[in-house]
Amino acid sequence: MHALEASLSDVLDSPGVVGAALVDAVTGLDHRSVGEHRLLGTGAELAELTGLISERLCEAGAEGELESLVVTSTRHHHVVQVVHRQGDPLLLATVLDRERTNLALAIRQSADHARDLLA
Repeated sequence: MHALEASLSDVLDSPGVVGAALVDAVTGLDHRSVGEHRLLGTGAELAELTGLISERLCEAGAEGELESLVVTSTRHHHVVQVVHRQGDPLLLATVLDRERTNLALAIRQSADHARDLLA
């Protein structure tokens, strides 16, 4: 198994996580995905959404770089972590079953996975 695929499979072991994807934040290229990743939308949609929110936050006067996004619907939580690296950043996106997830814990675990992903 490819190391990146193994790392993403570890993300699925977190409570409530049903899908995950690793996407190039600039191009939207989907590097790897596991589980029910289609619930996240396409890589291009994730990159566009993240870029748009980052731009709007800067326009509104927010300081610093975008670190993560959390979107909640009636059935799922979507957590997107920015993975900084040399070159274009990546997005680690996870979709979580809302009934089986502690959102605060899921955000923390997602950040840990993002940090460890390219280590």
